[in-house]
Amino acid sequence: MELQEAKEKFIHTWGTLATQWGINRTMSQIHALLLLSPSALNADQIMAELQISRGNVNMNLRELMSWNLIFKQLIPGERKEYFVAEKDIWKVARQIAKERRRREIEPIINTMEEIKSELAPDTQEKKEMLKIIEDIGKVTQFANDTIESVLKAEESWLLSNFLKIFKEH
Repeated sequence: MELQEAKEKFIHTWGTLATQWGINRTMSQIHALLLLSPSALNADQIMAELQISRGNVNMNLRELMSWNLIFKQLIPGERKEYFVAEKDIWKVARQIAKERRRREIEPIINTMEEIKSELAPDTQEKKEMLKIIEDIGKVTQFANDTIESVLKAEESWLLSNFLKIFKEH
C-alpha cells in the first residue's frame, strides 16, 4: 500500500469511527489529517487535501480547538494561521472523553436532578415518571463515574511514574 492510499484510508476510517463517538465526519477528517501531518497545516492546505469548503474548514477548526484537540501554531514570517493536532493518542482519548462528558453526560445528570427536585410525586403517573428519571440518573451517573475513574487512574499513573523517575535522578 502506498503512503497516500494509507493516509486516505486512515482519514476515511477516522471520520467514520468518530461519527459513532458523536463527532461530525468532517471535523474528524480534519483531525485525522492534522494527526498524520508531520508539520502544521493552514486552512488552504486542509481545503485542498480534503476537498471541502473554506467555511466548513474554518467552522471545524474552531470546534477542534474548543475540544483542545488541535492548536494554532505560529510560523515566523507567515500571515496565515497554521494548525497542529495533539499527537499523544492517550491525551486525545482523554480529551474526547472529557468533552463528551461535559457536553452530553453532565447536562443529562443536571436535568434529571432538576426534574427530581421539582416534580412532586403526588400522582401515580408522576411517581412512575420519577422512577424512570431516577433510573436514567443512575445509569448516567455510573457512566460519569466510570469516565472520572479512568481519568483519575491515568492521572495517578502519570504522577506515580513521574515521581519514580524523579526519585531515580
